[in-house]
Amino acid sequence: MNSIVIQVIFFIAIVLLLAKPLGIYISKVFKGKRVFLSKVIKPIEKWIYKVLKINENEEMSGKEYILSLMAFSVISLFFVMFLQMIQYILPLNPQKLSNANWDLAFNTAASFITNTNWQAYSGETTLSYMSQMLGLTVQNFVSAAVGISVLMVLIRGFKRTKCSKLGNFWVDLIKSTLYVLIPLSMVLAIFLTTQGVVQNFKPYQEVSLVEEIVLDDKSTVDTQIIPGGPAASQIAIKQLGTNGGGFFGTNSAHPLENPTLLSNMAQVVSIILIPAALCFTFGDMVKDKKQGTTLLSAMIVIFVIAMATTMYYEYKSTPELVNNPYIYSEIDDSQSGGNMEGKEVRFGVTNSAIWGVTTTSASNGSVNSMHDSFTPIGGMILTLLMQLGEVVFRGVGCGLYGMLAFVILTVFISGLMVGRTPEYLGKKIEPFEMKMASILIITTPVLVLVGTAMVCMLPNASDLLNNSGAHGFSEILYALSSTGNNNGSAFAGFGANNVFVNLLTGTVMLLARFIPIILIINIAESLASKKIVPQSSGTLATNNTLFVFLLVGVVLMIGALSFLPSLALGPIAEHLSMIF
Repeated sequence: MNSIVIQVIFFIAIVLLLAKPLGIYISKVFKGKRVFLSKVIKPIEKWIYKVLKINENEEMSGKEYILSLMAFSVISLFFVMFLQMIQYILPLNPQKLSNANWDLAFNTAASFITNTNWQAYSGETTLSYMSQMLGLTVQNFVSAAVGISVLMVLIRGFKRTKCSKLGNFWVDLIKSTLYVLIPLSMVLAIFLTTQGVVQNFKPYQEVSLVEEIVLDDKSTVDTQIIPGGPAASQIAIKQLGTNGGGFFGTNSAHPLENPTLLSNMAQVVSIILIPAALCFTFGDMVKDKKQGTTLLSAMIVIFVIAMATTMYYEYKSTPELVNNPYIYSEIDDSQSGGNMEGKEVRFGVTNSAIWGVTTTSASNGSVNSMHDSFTPIGGMILTLLMQLGEVVFRGVGCGLYGMLAFVILTVFISGLMVGRTPEYLGKKIEPFEMKMASILIITTPVLVLVGTAMVCMLPNASDLLNNSGAHGFSEILYALSSTGNNNGSAFAGFGANNVFVNLLTGTVMLLARFIPIILIINIAESLASKKIVPQSSGTLATNNTLFVFLLVGVVLMIGALSFLPSLALGPIAEHLSMIF
């Protein structure tokens, strides 16, 4: 048990050790200061501005920023969709994979432009190298860059006074991509190739098995198809950009996508590296570093609670396993013990639980184990982390601006309770900000619960599930929680690739992404138009330990009130059925 605690602490320590200097670096980039990569990147940046006719000194109002962002996203949606539907006639398709159906193409395009990376298909049997590279990998970069850009708008809203301009979307997008995402991805991709992650353009290879496999009908199988492709370059940005879409169907459980313990550690650290770093960026840019560490502390508190609970129940296992005389489920020197169903032996319970909690804390859909095989409470924690709005790290940029929406709500509630002025960073929190933040916070619960209800009402709903009863409901709830919070992971017991579900989840992903973005930019514009109010004895402190726990309490309370009834019908009911 001590080794498990040490491993978790080591993981968190690595993230924090890397996050602080990265956060300061990102702050310098968006302040326009010179960084160590400026000499190489600045000429490229200037050339892009010139080619695209972008005036980097011209700023936009909130409405202009939203229109630019939405136009870019709509064009991206149709481009990625069209690319999949004509991939058969395009180059870099050595397996001659057929064109994607229109509904799957729409779902996939919506998924990747929204930073969700929900996949209703298996990558190596559905998409060509061209579709993976030009479509999905590019969107992994720019969808993450959009999240960073929107966060920068909100930071400017807090910093600026009596101002109607919030920056330039195209400049923010290009800076995020050139200075942050591409350099980090290059480093990680090179490291992953050293660990054995595949990176090539070769056709799939057929190899002989060491031993023939005899099937039930007495026929034998003596060969296996080994897929290839430019995987490492996509995997690096899928993790760093909190995207999560697997190059192969089994995602980061695939030995060519995540071969070793070192590749596993590098990938899981990279999932929350930039979201954690942006907390330091926020503190540095608003000139109050304690504000950034306060937000990060709140995230870590929820993260540790979730990690401890998941670890406990996965190692505790299930009564069926514990009471089976042929299964030894205790931990010893020769095996990890616990609930190993659906988990890679090379990663065990500890690395699977760390990954599961990390990927659902961030809006990252990658998996290195089968979430459908977690214990009921272990799976519930993964579901709940998404249902909280994934404000615990979440996606690049969007996690922090989601948490800041909860900060606005916490400041307002706390101020009313103790009779203090609702202010944050010198800006008064008034009815408009409260309305926008409240709508933002309830958007995803509405999308998740309404979407879940619609699937449950289908006449053939049971045909879409691998399981019946409470666990079957959990599979539906998890799928809509994942798509409704731009996560992308799945229990994988839910048959998602059909016209209705593709259209439903695609629409949910689009609404869950762009409604909060529009609301956040409106909040930023309102804050930027205000003057700074000097602190007084009536100002609620928002950079101390008390506020950390107030914020954690509000986040957990909103999540419990929104989703406890649905969780009671799914994982809680399943857990109780195992005991009684």
